[in-house]
Amino acid sequence: MIRSSSKIEFFRFEEDFIEDNLRCIPMIVRLKLDTIKIKLPLKAWSRFNETERAQLALDPCDSASDIIQYKMRVLEYAKNHSMEDLGMLSAVEAGWNNTEKIPESLIEKFRGFRQQINLAQWKSLTILQRFALIKLSRPGHESKNFEKALVEFELFNKEI
Repeated sequence: MIRSSSKIEFFRFEEDFIEDNLRCIPMIVRLKLDTIKIKLPLKAWSRFNETERAQLALDPCDSASDIIQYKMRVLEYAKNHSMEDLGMLSAVEAGWNNTEKIPESLIEKFRGFRQQINLAQWKSLTILQRFALIKLSRPGHESKNFEKALVEFELFNKEI
């Protein structure tokens, strides 16, 4: 995990687009958006100015009041930029919160890289790391970032 000059936490594998005015939605914001159950397309994110993007990366989204305030801020920014209704995420099992079970889709993604992850490794990861691995393991996601995440999270075993 890296902190940028503005104190935004991001992963090394995100570095290219984080330092370029938060061109893409960083994992920290994606986790918060999933927490408030709002789907924010990249097209909508690109309408936010740099200050708004940084604010969404920095704002807390942990307590019940944080979650309400964060959702209100996202909706306010969307309204200010004349965006149509944002997509709402359905109540999805947040596999990254479950430290007792590794999602099967993630296990399969590891196998595709001739790697494996055990429960002790899964438990040792932060929520944001688990979230990132799950997001990066979804179909259609760039595999190069998944491999970079494995290396960054010290989960890549060269001997396998």
